[in-house]
Amino acid sequence: MEIISLDLMAERCPLALLLAKCATLLPYQGLEIRISDSGARSDIPRFLHNNGYVTDILVDDNAQLIIMVEKG
Repeated sequence: MEIISLDLMAERCPLALLLAKCATLLPYQGLEIRISDSGARSDIPRFLHNNGYVTDILVDDNAQLIIMVEKG
């Protein structure tokens, strides 16, 4: 599986959410999203879940949230 990385560590919501929404995944691709903003840390996983993506949280600490995303 090809993994694409989307580093949103410097972005705040709502821009981080808009950039995550623009990411296009093909069936054989995975997307690793890196987030640090507190608003984006809640909004992006909620958006992904509500839109049928399969997510796996790789890192969730005070500094960052790293999510692996696949099409559901």
